Amino acid sequence: MFDFITINTRTSNAVYAMHVNLLLGTVIVEYTNGGCYQYINVSRRAILNLMLNDNMSLGMWVNENCKCERTQSMCFTN
Repeated sequence: MFDFITINTRTSNAVYAMHVNLLLGTVIVEYTNGGCYQYINVSRRAILNLMLNDNMSLGMWVNENCKCERTQSMCFTN
C-alpha cells in the first residue's frame, strides 16, 4: 500500500537503518543495539529534509524529530 524508503547508507553509532514514509509521517528506526521503534506523527518536512540531505546525522535527526512531544512511539523489540 504505502512503501517505506530505507536509509542505511550513512554511518551512525546508534542507528543501523531507518525506514521512512513521507506520506504517513512515519519512521521506523532500527538501532544498533537491536531495538526497533516506530514513530508516528513525525514532521513530513523533517522527513523530506532527511531524504534530500545525505550529510545529515541519523542519530541527531532521530533525537530531534522522533523523540519529541508531538510524536508517538511503539517498541517492536528490545
